[in-house]
Amino acid sequence: MDHPRSGNVLGLGGLFFKSADPAACREWYGRVLGMAFEPWGLFFPPDAAAAHPGAGTVFAPFSADTGYFAPSAEPFMFNLMVDDLDAVLARCAEHDVQPVGPILDDANGRFAHILDPENRKIELWQPKPMD
Repeated sequence: MDHPRSGNVLGLGGLFFKSADPAACREWYGRVLGMAFEPWGLFFPPDAAAAHPGAGTVFAPFSADTGYFAPSAEPFMFNLMVDDLDAVLARCAEHDVQPVGPILDDANGRFAHILDPENRKIELWQPKPMD
């Protein structure tokens, strides 16, 4: 693909979404997933994925009739890269948050799905180490 020298999209700069109770939502993500929020949101450091070379951000439109986001009725799903899926799922279990469906292991790594308190589906992804 031929790209001009400038004017290209470089990556995902943020994820913004509406919430019925933003304070409670931030508290849940902090308590259950260990995410530390500032008043304006959460910034993932530029080197956050450095421990997983080859891991990056996926931007992928799905068919309007996909069932992949179920049981959530939302038209989107979060994918959060994690360093230790088992540890994240253990913290989730401490807060009565259980995976939705099986834990998957494939060529891209390990995946599990949970629902946040407003029924948004979250895909937790532990990238497979690059050889």
